[in-house]
Formats: sequence, C-alpha cells, structure tokens
Amino acid sequence: MLTAPALPVLAALALLVNAFIWGVSWWPFRYLQSLGVHPLWATALTYAVVVALIVGRRPQALRQLLAAPTLWVLALAAGCTNAAFNWAVSIGDVVRVVLLFYLMPLWSVLLARLLLGERLTAWAALRIGLALAGAAIVLKPPGAGWPLPSSLADWLGLAGGVSFALNNVMLRRESHHPAEARALAMFFGGMAVAGGLALLLGAVGQVDGPPAPRADWVLAALLLTGAMLAANLALQHGAGYLSASTTSVIMLTEVVFATASSVWWGDQRLTAQVGLGGGMIVAAAVLAGIDPGSRRRGS
Repeated sequence: MLTAPALPVLAALALLVNAFIWGVSWWPFRYLQSLGVHPLWATALTYAVVVALIVGRRPQALRQLLAAPTLWVLALAAGCTNAAFNWAVSIGDVVRVVLLFYLMPLWSVLLARLLLGERLTAWAALRIGLALAGAAIVLKPPGAGWPLPSSLADWLGLAGGVSFALNNVMLRRESHHPAEARALAMFFGGMAVAGGLALLLGAVGQVDGPPAPRADWVLAALLLTGAMLAANLALQHGAGYLSASTTSVIMLTEVVFATASSVWWGDQRLTAQVGLGGGMIVAAAVLAGIDPGSRRRGS
C-alpha cells in the first residue's frame, strides 16, 4: 500500500509523463505525415478511437454531453487546441510553436476576466508584460521588421494557445459536470474540429484524404492513440493529487521535452534570441502557477 508521502511524488511523475508525451508528440505526427496521413486526419482518427472507447465504457457520458449545451463550447475549444497544435508541430519549428502555444497564461488572464469576472491584478499584469515581451523577442525577425507571426505554424501555435486558455477556463466554469462528460466533450471536439477542417480543406485541394489502410500507418496511429490516452490518464491522476499551481508549473516541462527532442532528434536549432524570449514566456507561465491569488479563486 502506498504511503501518504508517496502519493504526491507519484502524482508529479504522472504529470511529467503527460508533459513528456505532449513534448515529443511532434515526432509521431510528423512520422504519420511522412506516410501520407495529414496531421488533421491523424488527430481526427486518433481521437475517434478515444471517443469510441469512452462511449463504450461510459455510455452515460454521451447523454450527459447532449444534455449540457455549455459543454459544446468546451468541445470547440479543445478541438481547436488539438487541431492547431498538432498541425503546427508537424510543419513548423517545434520550439517556436511550443513557446507561442505557452503564451496561454496571457490569454487565460483575459478570458478569465471576460468569462469568469476575475479582476486584473498587478500580478496578472506582470505576467502579461513578461509574456508579450517574450513573444516579441521570439517573433522578431533577424533583420528589421515588426515581431509578427511569419508562417502558418506560428499562427497555429498562437491559435492553439488561445484555444487552450479557453479550454482551461471552460473546464473551471463547467467543473460541476461529471468528469466523463467533460472528457468526452474534449475528445469529441478534437475529432470533430480536426476532421471537419480536414474535409473542408480537402474540398479545396489543400489537404489530401487519408491513404488506404496499411499496417505501417494504422499501427502508428494506434500507438499514438494509446499515448494520448496514457497522457490523459496521467494528467487526471496528477492533477487530482496536486494543487493547480503545482500542476501548472510541472506541466511547463513540456517546453523542455519539446526543445530537447527537437534539437536531438530533429533539425531544430535553439538560438539565443529564442532562448531569451522563451525564458520570459516560461517565466510568465511560472508566475501564473504561483499566483498568490490563485488559491483564493480556487484555480
């Protein structure tokens, strides 16, 4: 039997597993893309399997989802998050995409003010300033010019961060709904948004349909499905035993895993400019995790 002191340690390890899986997720998505499976289709197919598993094991989750219209906002937010992030890391500079994605604390402050009525504190203003300055440094071209997104991957990384912030705010707002209904909403959103976008772009010739089933890509997709399920279970376990502030700080290790894996396994290069700007973005996220007001708000 596990002792009480061992539980937080295992919870922290579970969160590290989640961060590791997401930090290296760019590799299986790129591998599937090399086999002819676009990241949008890979996301849709992977999440469709998870949706089927949830409905099969918890059929009441579907009824709960259909009975709660506000959960569809959560589904849309989660769907946009996964479609944007998975597509971005498949086609862009992984480090740059992950850093832009982790501007999420900036958007969380603004969305919490809009949707939850939380006031803008000096602590939150400091996070906003740090995050914006870091983003400007990351996005600044080597020469002159404004620090603006310069590629589709940049825009997708930013969009994914905004969607993820909305996802987190909606999770807090809809926390009274059963966990299985919220999980189904998020996975269904990932399937529906990615699949719908793939069909829409396919109709105008921008995205090819998935290839005929073959052992190589089907096996890879199933392994990716298992990894996504493991990441979700690890997150639920870890977040269930640790405070939200501790969870958010540990989850930042995704940046480390993504950076290290893309430099070692891929063709990415970490420049001093990206390192400086990324450090400021990460610092803003850490400040969000240790916000002294977060405990009063229950976040």
